[in-house]
Amino acid sequence: MDFVGPIIEILPTLWNCTSNGIAIIRHLQENITSLRQTRDELENISKDVRSKVERAEQQYRKRTNQVEGWLESVQLKLEEVQNILQKGEREIQKKCLGSCCPRNCYSSYKLGKEVIKGTEAVKDLINKGKEFKSLDDVSEKLPPPPVDEISVKKTVGMDSILDEVWSCLDDHEVSMIGLYGIGGVGKTTLLQKLNNKFIDKRRGFNVVIWVTVSKEVNLNGIQEVIRNKLDIPEEIWERKIDEHGRAAEICRSLCRKKFVLLLDDLWERIDLRKLGVPDLSYNQNGSKIVFTTRSEDVCDSMDAAVKKIEVKCLSFEESFELFRQCVKEDVLNSHPEIPELAKTVAKECKGLPLALITIGRAMSNRRKPVEWCYAIITLRSQPSEFTDLESHVFRVLRFSYDSLRDDKHKNCFLYCSMFPEDHRIRKDELIELWIAEGILRDHGLEDARYAGEYIIGSLKNACLLEKAGESDDYVTMHDVLRDMALWLASVKENKILVFENQESIRKRGIATWKETVRISLWGGSVILFRKTPFCPRLLTFLVRNTAIETFPNSFFQSMHAMKVLDLSKNFRLTRLPAMLEVINLQYLNLSDTNILELPIVTSSLTKLRCSAEYQLDVAVCLFIPFGIQPCYKNWSAWKK
Repeated sequence: MDFVGPIIEILPTLWNCTSNGIAIIRHLQENITSLRQTRDELENISKDVRSKVERAEQQYRKRTNQVEGWLESVQLKLEEVQNILQKGEREIQKKCLGSCCPRNCYSSYKLGKEVIKGTEAVKDLINKGKEFKSLDDVSEKLPPPPVDEISVKKTVGMDSILDEVWSCLDDHEVSMIGLYGIGGVGKTTLLQKLNNKFIDKRRGFNVVIWVTVSKEVNLNGIQEVIRNKLDIPEEIWERKIDEHGRAAEICRSLCRKKFVLLLDDLWERIDLRKLGVPDLSYNQNGSKIVFTTRSEDVCDSMDAAVKKIEVKCLSFEESFELFRQCVKEDVLNSHPEIPELAKTVAKECKGLPLALITIGRAMSNRRKPVEWCYAIITLRSQPSEFTDLESHVFRVLRFSYDSLRDDKHKNCFLYCSMFPEDHRIRKDELIELWIAEGILRDHGLEDARYAGEYIIGSLKNACLLEKAGESDDYVTMHDVLRDMALWLASVKENKILVFENQESIRKRGIATWKETVRISLWGGSVILFRKTPFCPRLLTFLVRNTAIETFPNSFFQSMHAMKVLDLSKNFRLTRLPAMLEVINLQYLNLSDTNILELPIVTSSLTKLRCSAEYQLDVAVCLFIPFGIQPCYKNWSAWKK
């Protein structure tokens, strides 16, 4: 009976050594090669899918659970296939595939079955991987983070007031906190530090929302910011046809959350209900609103009881520490007399952070005591009392303006005030306007652009312009500095008027245009007015993003001196009147309008040196490069 055991062991081998089994054994090497090829294909597809996932994650998207599971399965399967291939190599090296050894035959058969099964599994993964064709197939939109970190420069003297605001978040009697103080005192920076503090210490809040309000309140824009932060689906948002519908949707979302709403730069009372912010006196879940303003009256005008906190100027010790950071130690140590002179200059800034930073930067390359003495004399010639916003901030900050190297830099700085508050100014566009008006007239076109870039860099270094966001293509002007620039323009009889809505035009009246040198009209509420202005000194007229459809026939009749006319982005503008009077016009921008044809008398604009390219209905493209003086006497010649 001892022979029974070996026979039983041999029977499965004999059974499997059928024609099918023999084929599996015979084609083992071929099947291993096929498995290796499919494995390589799977690896390549896996790399492509991972690349898509990485690109999606760089765009702040989240990989789907499905693709995550597929990638994990691929990793496991590749490890399994590698083990099978290693066993296959060992089996082939035995060189006994044709042998009648029953155990070797059975081992080869089992391995062959594994190879075939593994190949089929790999092919299934390959087919699934081919379904991940786009970023949408491998990822989904990532919900906004509860708190967006804001880049904040190193500060001085804000910790105590920040702690005071932070402690108010625990006070159930306080639902709204108002931070007020003069412009440039650091209210925005303080609010930014508060925002960032929630990153590490959420205090149970579900979401922190930052909104920049500015002087001209844009309810639609504010609602859009809040909507994006709450991640309200676009398909739901688009069904809300007006502010009330959007406010209701925002309110529904906020009522389900414990939130902090940070509102920066309020100039007047804002009706939070129109935005969709629930009344915190009824919403007892601990939500808070913190805002900044330049006026204590705004704090008092809000509907809810507001905890008012004044943001005061820095003490002298804090002022000088901030001033030292801006001037830098190597300048302070460049001469024995400079440290004491620097303390005197810092005292003249009266603890105003914006003045300390601006003047500190202006003095950061002054290594001679005589230069510091001049700074002190200049600052002391101005009133020392901070009686109001204009006399306090403008006259301190004017020193930075007066320190600009020449009138060209000063005129370029003043020109920036023509753009609306908080506007991201495209550098190329700004330089083009400077060239068109002749501020950079001493240069050829290419050199003028280089000069414009250099001037922008100088203004940024002097803290008179700032980089807008992460892009180097845009700059912005702090609203306090912009107000100062408009004030300076009026003092220098280089008057600039900026209107951002129809109401501001009505209040000032069109008669104020008489002595104006530059006028800027912006905003969707600006519509056509019936009266014809009288402005013989006008050099620049910017009209953008308005609701204007046409101009009266006599509108431009007094604008003989005008050099720059920018009517771009007025999508409702369909017609221009005859412009026979604007004979000195050098720059004309009609891009993004619905003007279908130009009046025949535009052929009188023989001084036109630069015209922004735009497309007419008859497919005529107008573009005359800078520096080429057209001598055509009729419009048909221009069309050529």
